[in-house]
Amino acid sequence: MGIILWIIFGAIAGYVASLIMRTNNSQGTVEDIVLGIVGAIVGGIIFNFFGETGITGFNVYSLMVAVVGSIILIWMGRLLRHE
Repeated sequence: MGIILWIIFGAIAGYVASLIMRTNNSQGTVEDIVLGIVGAIVGGIIFNFFGETGITGFNVYSLMVAVVGSIILIWMGRLLRHE
């Protein structure tokens, strides 16, 4: 994927994850983008560890992988901050 698609993909994935984890009020668009992109990487690694494919392109399955990775990142952040 090109850089523009990664930014759009990260924004969507980060926004969905922040809605699910109820952190949308405390983070902005840039944080959603970064969370989504890093979440895609984390989700891809986790899915590959369990024998599934990771990010395959700009599609619904890859979005699900990125959202799962983003949710894990938010959860880990909460553990580190003791919320």
